[in-house]
Amino acid sequence: MEIIKNLIEIIVHIDKHLSLMIQNFGSWSYLVLFAVIFAETGLVITPFLPGDSLLFAAGTLSAVESFNLLWIFIVLSAAAIIGDTVNYTFGKFFGQKIILNSSNRFFKKEYVDRTHKFYEKHGGKTIILARFIPIIRTFAPFVAGVGKMSYYKFFIYNVIGGLLWVSLFVFGGYFFGNMPIVKNNFFVVILVIIVFSVLPIAIEFYKHKIKEGK
Repeated sequence: MEIIKNLIEIIVHIDKHLSLMIQNFGSWSYLVLFAVIFAETGLVITPFLPGDSLLFAAGTLSAVESFNLLWIFIVLSAAAIIGDTVNYTFGKFFGQKIILNSSNRFFKKEYVDRTHKFYEKHGGKTIILARFIPIIRTFAPFVAGVGKMSYYKFFIYNVIGGLLWVSLFVFGGYFFGNMPIVKNNFFVVILVIIVFSVLPIAIEFYKHKIKEGK
């Protein structure tokens, strides 16, 4: 519980923690941010890392020249795209073995077949929209790899989705993060971002529960 509490504190006060990081690490802060975004998108075991809020805070600090806007955009876009690529590759080469050797009810061959059909039909939209949904963002490229989605198709949508995701939050932070109403209520803004990010998951979970109850 203490770990979760500390993680939540870091996420909602991400601007303060980034400022301290810049003071302590200077230019190495770019590498730290790259690592966090890469892990959040590229490793199935780390979906809890900050994504949307981190991008927004990085954009906000770029407006006061703590970061170079162009470099922060390039670094974080690269992290997001490479992360999804690694996740996809891991799912493609190891996902089937993990699923077939697992007794977990979520990892069955029939679900892999359904995933393949789903991605063949809705692949592009899924990969792009998943960027804006925490947890789903981390899991989607892995499932795409497991489902043997065409890498060419995946790569195109991966790049489009990655650039859109990073652009929206980094430039959103750059242009709006230092407005008085936002700056004075940054804690609230980050909470709103988190709530709106998690909302689609909550809605789908609610719909699933309703169907189970029928």
